[in-house]
Amino acid sequence: MRIEGKNAVFESVAAGMPIDRLYVDKTMKGDRLQAAIERVRAEGGKIEFVDAERLDRMSAAKRHQGIIAQTREYEYAALDELLEHPRDEHRFLVLLDGVADPHNLGACIRAAECAGADGVVISERRCAPVNETVVRVSAGAAAHLRVARVGNLNDAIRRIKREGVRVLGAELGGSDLYDADLTGDLALVVGSEGEGMHRLTKELCDGIVTLPVRGSVNSLNASVACGVVLYEAVRQRTR
Repeated sequence: MRIEGKNAVFESVAAGMPIDRLYVDKTMKGDRLQAAIERVRAEGGKIEFVDAERLDRMSAAKRHQGIIAQTREYEYAALDELLEHPRDEHRFLVLLDGVADPHNLGACIRAAECAGADGVVISERRCAPVNETVVRVSAGAAAHLRVARVGNLNDAIRRIKREGVRVLGAELGGSDLYDADLTGDLALVVGSEGEGMHRLTKELCDGIVTLPVRGSVNSLNASVACGVVLYEAVRQRTR
């Protein structure tokens, strides 16, 4: 897997993601770059200083910003790991139902990491995998936040509920988000912006919350909705 762009690469290195080879524009300088080079070398990775034209050839979209990392495929966490090792007193998870666009997935992971979630749960069939685009869009958050990839999201919800975690879905037709209690052990489910949550997934939730919409368009982009719901939870959990 190739990771491109300064933030994505530097955050991936800082998070301890194993880097096999780092390609660096030979004119590039800076403290963050030097720290990344030293860490990659210390962990056995190779450094290649190259010209910008070679980086352009390696990067189809030319978004490398002077640095590309070659790393192994993304290593997913186990669902048990997310449940058993919370960051805080109460567990706080994000489940994504059918988010197939890697840009949306990357943005959701970034929002979840910034909000202090314990991890993100995605399904093997209905969701985009964590790939180069996801890591880049997440600005390196995918290297810090644990992502569990499960065979069946509904089975994961049942397991989470057995562990005493309340599951709330974000979807049209529910109670107002700002009237909901988002404290305690909590898992938030966000569906795709096209279809929303699947019927059975929605039925398995302990409740549905809805963002108030005042304009003519009746829904938000999935990653934007995810961020709004997450930060309302942050507000309630930190007051």
